[in-house]
Amino acid sequence: MAITMTEHAVQKISQILIKRQTPNHYLRISLKGGGCSGYMYSYEFIEKPEEKDKIFEFGAIKVCVDIKSYLFLNGTEIDYKEDLLKSGLEFNTPSVKRTCGCGESISF
Repeated sequence: MAITMTEHAVQKISQILIKRQTPNHYLRISLKGGGCSGYMYSYEFIEKPEEKDKIFEFGAIKVCVDIKSYLFLNGTEIDYKEDLLKSGLEFNTPSVKRTCGCGESISF
């Protein structure tokens, strides 16, 4: 398995990178301890991945994931959701056992 990304997410991230004037940056995804369920998704744009990061490419978008987070995130689909209340990346991870009530944290 691997990490996948919807076409809508690819388009939105491309727009963000162009707007930030950093079209060659990587989207770095990781898991951080915290929240009411134990883990929270974290992401940022970085110039260069770490040496042991897993690298994925979706057209012009490059995604890197640290090796520890990849153990949990393998099989994740990255999407971009927009509604009246918020917009941003959404992670659909099959190995998640539960999420908290606010939807911000997960457990495996």
